[in-house]
Amino acid sequence: MAYKIKIDQACCIGCGSCVAICPEIFELKDDGKSHLKKEEIENPGCAQQAVEACPASCIAIGK
Repeated sequence: MAYKIKIDQACCIGCGSCVAICPEIFELKDDGKSHLKKEEIENPGCAQQAVEACPASCIAIGK
């Protein structure tokens, strides 16, 4: 089953914790905010860890 990941760009503070935890899914771009490399994944794995570590609580994973 695929999971969908979303980042609320309006609340992203660009701290980079998601990139440090899960670089295969997240990346920082020139705007200083986190962006997705993939919007759908099979296993939440490190993406779920990034959700839990995000200080702005702007990452969500759903089905």
